Amino acid sequence: MSPIDPDALARALAFAARAHAGQKRKGTEVPYLSHLLAVAALVVEHGGDTDQAIAALLHDSIEDCEGVTAESLAEAFGARVARIVADCTDTGPGDRPGAKSPWKERKLRYLDHLASALPESLLVSACDKRHNLADLVRDVRSQGKGYLSRFSASPAEQVWYFEGVLKRVRDRVPPRLAREIEELAQEFRSLVGGR
Repeated sequence: MSPIDPDALARALAFAARAHAGQKRKGTEVPYLSHLLAVAALVVEHGGDTDQAIAALLHDSIEDCEGVTAESLAEAFGARVARIVADCTDTGPGDRPGAKSPWKERKLRYLDHLASALPESLLVSACDKRHNLADLVRDVRSQGKGYLSRFSASPAEQVWYFEGVLKRVRDRVPPRLAREIEELAQEFRSLVGGR
């Protein structure tokens, strides 16, 4: 495991905090920054390097923040970080924050992309999905299945998506991370009834 550059990480955290200022986790009052910090922590815990941790802090910036592009990220943080963030982005041509393609279309495109994504990008993506799943499981446990009505995708569609992600990353990410995603996906399926 390579050491993490604290100055580079601090710059990325400041950038992410500004870019996502005022954003909340869907249907909550939880600042969106909490998700980015959690994903970055998971990346580091699973052996990621400084660029991967930075990409984790920025992984939603292209799709959710006005004015952030792969080019602007490359200029600020380097081409490798920009490529990882682009690999973690599920928006397509013409999509922009607040005006995205339909959910299923974006997820199908993203699942296709994962099959050929670089391992360094898969780690960040898998940590993102692992954190999202953990939040979903926790919230469905505490608030019931009705909690999921705040999302555009049905519970069955969400099960389909997370299981699709797992299928594509299982053998290409650290085994412990794959097991965590699999266990959370199974629990989520059991809580919502699956397909």
